[in-house]
Amino acid sequence: MNEQNQLLINFNLKKDYDEQDFYVSSSNKYAFNIINGWPKWLKRTVNLCGEQYSGKSHLSKIFETKTTCLNIESINFTNEILLKFKTKQALIIENFNYNIPEKLLYSLINIVEQENKYLLITSLKPINKFDFKLKDLNSRINNCLFVEIGAPDDELIYALIVKNFSDRQINIDKKIIEYIIKRINRSYKDIFLFIYKVDQLSLQKGKPINLSIIKKILKQN
Repeated sequence: MNEQNQLLINFNLKKDYDEQDFYVSSSNKYAFNIINGWPKWLKRTVNLCGEQYSGKSHLSKIFETKTTCLNIESINFTNEILLKFKTKQALIIENFNYNIPEKLLYSLINIVEQENKYLLITSLKPINKFDFKLKDLNSRINNCLFVEIGAPDDELIYALIVKNFSDRQINIDKKIIEYIIKRINRSYKDIFLFIYKVDQLSLQKGKPINLSIIKKILKQN
């Protein structure tokens, strides 16, 4: 595991998954509207995809509050979960990555269609980009609704920085935030890594963060 991943694992990311705490911008508005528009989905299986830390789990938690639902990690999906799903209206499978047997996934999608249930699958890339061997499964997968969260725009980056700094009682001038937005990598992971490093430096120094420090951290990111 590289240093960046270790830092992010230790970083206390936002755990408040209330709907009002999800910041909507052009990057994620479509995804937010789909989740919020349940049960008026065009398809009963929705694949929510996007890069790490883009808000997929937050949207999953919002969906979970709307109906009787099971929420599991993809790696933990088994026949037993399939049986438990019988008593629920919806199932959320998080972080799909080739870790469900194809026949089991095929059976799940059939149950969703036949029993008028709902399935939300989150993944880094659209699941129709996976190379499934089972032809019937490919047909079912291609019939899903694919919803992608885009790269963060300036508005979302600003909101993420302000919110996370505020939560950590870090005061940074608005002009410095604007400086950051123009130079930071358009990646959710890099944004959260940057916030983590500023937080750690603020704790170490015990004084306001200035532009010189911000420039130094941006070069490391």
